[in-house]
Amino acid sequence: MIMSEEMDNNAVPGSESNIPEEKSEIEKLRDENARWQDKYVRLFAEFDNMRKRHERERQELIRYAHEEVIIEMLGFYEDFERCVEAARQNPGDGVTLLKGVEMTLKRMRELLNKYDVKPIDALGKPFDHNQHEALMTAESADHEEGTLLEVFQRGYFLGDRVVRTAKVKVSRRPGTDVAADDPGREGDGKGAK
Repeated sequence: MIMSEEMDNNAVPGSESNIPEEKSEIEKLRDENARWQDKYVRLFAEFDNMRKRHERERQELIRYAHEEVIIEMLGFYEDFERCVEAARQNPGDGVTLLKGVEMTLKRMRELLNKYDVKPIDALGKPFDHNQHEALMTAESADHEEGTLLEVFQRGYFLGDRVVRTAKVKVSRRPGTDVAADDPGREGDGKGAK
């Protein structure tokens, strides 16, 4: 028996003393893991909240982006209301009405200049599909093919960007088929047969 007691004591020397150390190391790792998980969850929640806040701010910015322009446009609206009211009070006085409309138009031009809005210079220029929309063509022996003969609606730049294309009539060679040469129409380029 003595031998078996000695074997039990000698079988794993110091094994009982290592168990509490290993348990405390495992507990430390579990605690550290829990701290990292908590930190991850908090950071993820913070990131998600920031993303949602950013989206709300972006939507609000889009919704109210033209606020400054609208406020300035209200002044023109009120000027036109005053012109109409003056014309109603003095129906025979067209000079006063004209003067009021001219003053309002001048203020509108100043506002457009302030925001770098410029008309597209189109009449007599070559057709450019980036700036012009061809509504029709007309034969012209006096103009080069693709020259803008008439502007139905002016186009505008906002800075360097076209915000509205000019609606135009474009010249074509006499005797050519409209479907083949009309820049505003799609076709195979051969004309109708």
